[in-house]
Amino acid sequence: MNRAKFEALVARALRKLPRDFKEKIANVAVVVEDWADEATLAEMEIEPPDTLYGLYRGIDLTRRDAGYGNVLPDTIHIYQGPIEEDCANEDEMAEMIRDVVIHEVGPLLRPRRRDDGRDRARHLSRPASTLSRSVSAF
Repeated sequence: MNRAKFEALVARALRKLPRDFKEKIANVAVVVEDWADEATLAEMEIEPPDTLYGLYRGIDLTRRDAGYGNVLPDTIHIYQGPIEEDCANEDEMAEMIRDVVIHEVGPLLRPRRRDDGRDRARHLSRPASTLSRSVSAF
């Protein structure tokens, strides 16, 4: 699938978010990339053949205070390559993209902690042995 068509599926998933979610992601840039790079996979502690479908990077709303401002927007990265690889057709891609978008909006609304108590970027990943259908269990 070409990038423009894939981005249209992402845009459709964003449009279908509930209004209160859309208001909360007003300052979030959604970026479509081919695949997560090696540095990102290492940071998320994901080793090939596993990979990422999406990744949120930013400051969740619960940690923003009156001094929050003049910052670059948070980002949600959607990785086209693994989504295309794991979906049999456009309908499956649209469903998975919707699931990834919803999953990646979650950290904006609530933080996730590492075992050591530090904040960690949230991501949706796929173990190599997992079928794409398992992602839709949100």
